[in-house]
Amino acid sequence: MKFFVTGVNGQLGHDVMNELLKRGHQGVGSDIAPAYAGVADGSAVTTAEYRQLDITDSVAVDRVLSEVKPDAVIHCAAWTAVDMAEDDELVSKVRAINAGGTQNIADVCHRLDCKMTYISTDYVFNGQGTEPWQPDCKDYKPLNVYGQTKLEGELAVANTLSKYFIVRIAWVFGLNGKNFIKTMINVGKTHDTVRVVNDQIGTPTYTFDLARLLVDMNETEKYGYYHATNEGGFISWYDFTCEIYKQAGMSTKVVPVTTAEYGLSKAARPFNSRLDKSKLVAAGFKPLPTWQDALNRYLKELS
Repeated sequence: MKFFVTGVNGQLGHDVMNELLKRGHQGVGSDIAPAYAGVADGSAVTTAEYRQLDITDSVAVDRVLSEVKPDAVIHCAAWTAVDMAEDDELVSKVRAINAGGTQNIADVCHRLDCKMTYISTDYVFNGQGTEPWQPDCKDYKPLNVYGQTKLEGELAVANTLSKYFIVRIAWVFGLNGKNFIKTMINVGKTHDTVRVVNDQIGTPTYTFDLARLLVDMNETEKYGYYHATNEGGFISWYDFTCEIYKQAGMSTKVVPVTTAEYGLSKAARPFNSRLDKSKLVAAGFKPLPTWQDALNRYLKELS
């Protein structure tokens, strides 16, 4: 199959391209930078075909996708800076990327009759309660601009296409880019003690593992909404940090605090990021490994 992948300079796009090429698929990567600007780790993505693309430019999206003629598009590009998205002067830009850019891609996928995968987030829900969110739940009440614009992207795909995968993920980490693990390790090297919230609950997602699942999906026609994180149970950010330091052999003390004690961030954060993944198994897809195992493999990659 021939794939077009957006956002290859980010964590997930990088791993998706590598997974595609490893399996013998043809992959064309894109991002807004003039050339590939991700981690130069010698992997296949660094030598793959690359097309500069601003997804908010509908004419450019139409031209590039029409030239590439993919069988499937995996859309990883997004505005993900949650707090910055709350700035009044940036809201329109965030919406242009997460909603408008997604609509531009969906429109061309519809015309070309190709599959589209849209990467979404638990932030489309209200983040309350303790029950895991179901993939086909339509009780949307996003808490912040990021969640609202990602929801608008979901609706753009679902209302435009029939051949789509909408995959919600949470707590993402990968080699290519910034993430919570890298931040905690850096902080742990300069601080004896760190304060981490213990009342926001979810499960991490390793992009290396998620990339495998996304390609698995695109090799089928089992379209629809899915939730995908690593297995291993629901945890708090505090629990995650404790395991990071334990596996990294660091002695930094971790102090649990509530979100209120930690201090309000600019964007409201969900307390409940639990995602029900049973639909994956029901559809015959292989679940991701445990987050503990994923963390172990990831730390080895970092070292």
